[in-house]
Amino acid sequence: MTIVRLLLMLSGAAGFIGLVMPLVRRRILNIGNAAGLAVCAALMLYALFMPRINLLIVKWWQRTIGKIILSVIGLGITVGVILVITITVCMIKSLSVSPASNATAIVLGCKVYGEQPSIILTERMDAAIVYLNENENAVCIASGGQGDDEGISEAECIYRYLVLNGISPDRIYMEDQSTSTRENFAFSYEIIKENSLPEEIAIVTNEFHEYRAGVIAGRLGLSYGAVPAKTAGWLLPTYYARELFGVLYEWCKFS
Repeated sequence: MTIVRLLLMLSGAAGFIGLVMPLVRRRILNIGNAAGLAVCAALMLYALFMPRINLLIVKWWQRTIGKIILSVIGLGITVGVILVITITVCMIKSLSVSPASNATAIVLGCKVYGEQPSIILTERMDAAIVYLNENENAVCIASGGQGDDEGISEAECIYRYLVLNGISPDRIYMEDQSTSTRENFAFSYEIIKENSLPEEIAIVTNEFHEYRAGVIAGRLGLSYGAVPAKTAGWLLPTYYARELFGVLYEWCKFS
């Protein structure tokens, strides 16, 4: 096996293992790791059968219909790579947008199992605690409704966790009706206006989600900064891959 084939095989295998771990450990399956697993499997198959596949490509290229099909596939791959790079750069840049001092923190909800927070939600709440301890005059809005399979609302779960970890209940407002990121901000903004809270907001969410959350907040006319939560390494590839689709959806939705 040549070095190129070996590198492709190892890259595909590493990606496959990283994306399958959430499925094995927590039964997490979404469009992110599903698509990623498919790409990694295709990469490994290509590396394994590279000589045969390359020979087939050469034969197809000699036909008009083959040139058309291969050109479309090549264009699709090129556009896909460019989109992934562009979105990734946007994600990274969004993390450097610092919030105003003592901005109103909006803690975006995430999955609750019964009455216990998911790992992702716990990471967001821990980031909120750090921010609130560093900005003693800041308040926060725990934002998130209750799904059919959740024992309590995400907002209630956030509230309990923050209070348990030393944040005064007087600094926490609850928004427990939202079912999407857009509603998180729209409903939270109503609370901000009703209680005359600072209209500059600090978006508390995982680093992979900060960019898309900021896009949505910006389109609602909100002035925002990022308070990114660090995502567990074994979960990041899956949620990063899913977020690529989420960002692309936002772009297409308002194009």
